[in-house]
Amino acid sequence: MIYTVTLNPSVDYIVHVQNVKLGELNRMETDYKYPGGKGINVSRILHELKSETVALGFIGGFTGEFIEKWLKKDGLSTDFTHITGDTRINIKLKSNQETEINGIGPEITKEEASALLDRFNQITNEDTIILSGSKPPSLPTDYYKKIVEIVNRKKAEFVIDTTSKELLEILPYHPLLVKPNLEELSEIFSIKMNNREDIIKYGKKLLEAGAKNVIVSMGGEGALLLTSNAVYEGMSPKGTVKNSVGAGDSLIAGFISRYVETSDVVSSFQFGLASGSATAFSSDLAKGEDILALLNQVKVNQL
Repeated sequence: MIYTVTLNPSVDYIVHVQNVKLGELNRMETDYKYPGGKGINVSRILHELKSETVALGFIGGFTGEFIEKWLKKDGLSTDFTHITGDTRINIKLKSNQETEINGIGPEITKEEASALLDRFNQITNEDTIILSGSKPPSLPTDYYKKIVEIVNRKKAEFVIDTTSKELLEILPYHPLLVKPNLEELSEIFSIKMNNREDIIKYGKKLLEAGAKNVIVSMGGEGALLLTSNAVYEGMSPKGTVKNSVGAGDSLIAGFISRYVETSDVVSSFQFGLASGSATAFSSDLAKGEDILALLNQVKVNQL
């Protein structure tokens, strides 16, 4: 089973306003509400790819109820830890420029935090855990580490996609995959990446620190996959970018969906790139048929 973990999910409220004017009354052209959160995005793509997945995390209030009903309607399996606080709302304002206003997140009690940790005692060495996104400020700073310690004890594989400081703390536990983008890789090492050689050099440092595989996404320029014995360049298919939200989560979902079936990192990399591109070309997360349609357009070469 592939479990995704979203510690701070959201309702993503997407609002389209033509030529927004701050300080004045603006009227929406269209608006949409989607379940948000990086782990939830991963589960939605895994479901599209027919991979068995269960979404874990904290959920609460009328906003949490919206998320659960949406996922249930789409046929996704969830086992959320219910909390007394309300799941946050993130506003995505699309106008002449795109502006995001993200909620902080609810207060998580010690009892609620412990309840989710206890859930990981039920996993086995045949499971894969995907930890994605930020955590509410009320959680302990080492909460991800506590999860990973249980996962390691159970000898399960895990993926982590979070901020640079937390990522560095988790690398010694040997995640199956980490996926920084160029900006995040630069932030981790406090250095500007000037060329592909820099990206490879510092990507390998993540391998040396404990990661089993590293994907560095480079937007429209594709991505690099670094393994213990090779470096691969993946070129994404060309298309019209409609959506920047969830492409990285889709890449992770595509990679893991194929990897749990084949253990082939190159094929998984290709599948991940197709998934990320399909979401970038969609107004919401990609559908399974969109991903499969792009698969043969993704080129992967060993450097």
